[in-house]
Amino acid sequence: MKRGKVIITKDRCKGCSFCIDVCPRKCIAFATAINKRGVYPAEFVRHDQCVACTLCAQVCPDVCIEVFEL
Repeated sequence: MKRGKVIITKDRCKGCSFCIDVCPRKCIAFATAINKRGVYPAEFVRHDQCVACTLCAQVCPDVCIEVFEL
């Protein structure tokens, strides 16, 4: 099974939760600290579960998510 790595530019994230909602493996959640925009950004949390499907990057309206296949 392929694995992935997600990089989220936290200060560009507006906390819309689209990526959190669309992730089939629940690899993304809200961070516990606010960003420069004053919101809780998305954070990649389940590193061992990501399959690099790229759905999170596809739905991000701020284009702040990159997905890499390992």
